Amino acid sequence: MTSFTINGRAVTTTVEDDTPLLWVIRDTIGLTGTKFGCGIGMCGACTVHVGGRATRSCITPLASVEGADIVTIEGLDPASNHPLQQAWRALQVPQCGYCQSGQIMQAAALLKDFPAPTDDEIDAVMTGNLCRCMTYVRIRDAIKQAAGKEASGKMEAKA
Repeated sequence: MTSFTINGRAVTTTVEDDTPLLWVIRDTIGLTGTKFGCGIGMCGACTVHVGGRATRSCITPLASVEGADIVTIEGLDPASNHPLQQAWRALQVPQCGYCQSGQIMQAAALLKDFPAPTDDEIDAVMTGNLCRCMTYVRIRDAIKQAAGKEASGKMEAKA
């Protein structure tokens, strides 16, 4: 058995210890906002927070999250109104939208480390999250917009 907290809810599962966290989140817990992209941790579509750090859930074995606090896109803000989600909508960031939950989760971790990120910091941290629609300029603009809300005191930490 493996026990952890996901989006503030205690969970205990009997799924095999080597099962990727992604499949536990999607298939066992039923939270489908986290997406499967490449299965080798290279595209970022499956990004969640484990202990406050951006983590590729497709390559994270369940056993490694024993006792951890996990946040998915559904837990970032239950009403989908985190400043990043607001900026994503305002700037019409997604086209197909498939990678966006991973992008937003990576960006949320970025803003914890760099509350007023430069373009170089954004590019360095976000480089592992791929967008086939190539909306990188809008992604950067949305991160800056959300950072501006944080700097003005309008951003609340939900996770």
